[in-house]
Amino acid sequence: MSLGDAPRQAALRAMAHPLRLQMLSLLASAPLTAADVARELALTHANASYHLRNLLSAGLIVQAGEERIRGGVAKRYRYDADRGRDPGGFPDQHAADAQRALIAAVANELIRRTAEADWSVGGLMVDAELWVDPQVWRETRDRIAEAARGLHDAARAPHTPGTVRANTTIAMFHMEDQ
Repeated sequence: MSLGDAPRQAALRAMAHPLRLQMLSLLASAPLTAADVARELALTHANASYHLRNLLSAGLIVQAGEERIRGGVAKRYRYDADRGRDPGGFPDQHAADAQRALIAAVANELIRRTAEADWSVGGLMVDAELWVDPQVWRETRDRIAEAARGLHDAARAPHTPGTVRANTTIAMFHMEDQ
């Protein structure tokens, strides 16, 4: 592993915690303080702050301002969806293992979220292992990335009137030819 891979691996390790995945989802919709995150996820303020510091040090969230609250300063954090969208290539086995750990954490988070799903209003699930033309792969991947970007850009703070709580989980990758 080169020194250049360390930030990517730190980010993957930080995202592999299910609670941090929930936080990233919340912070994708609007900048929030540790108190906001704690309230939304039913955590202590200290626990929310701890996990936010981990996400910040891994470069997965950014500080999005400060505000004075009861004589103190509360920092607002947000997730920059464009920064986390494409993890790039994984040059060594350690990075590939970290990516697999992240996928496992996301799978567990998806199981948690589906327990709260309202299937009566419709949903979509696609799972496929396909052989496609490389150009078709790139075009489809790019269209799906654009749709995901549109959802992130349209997201609002939790419980904003006139919004619905929704889940979107997308994983697309080349597989090794065996």
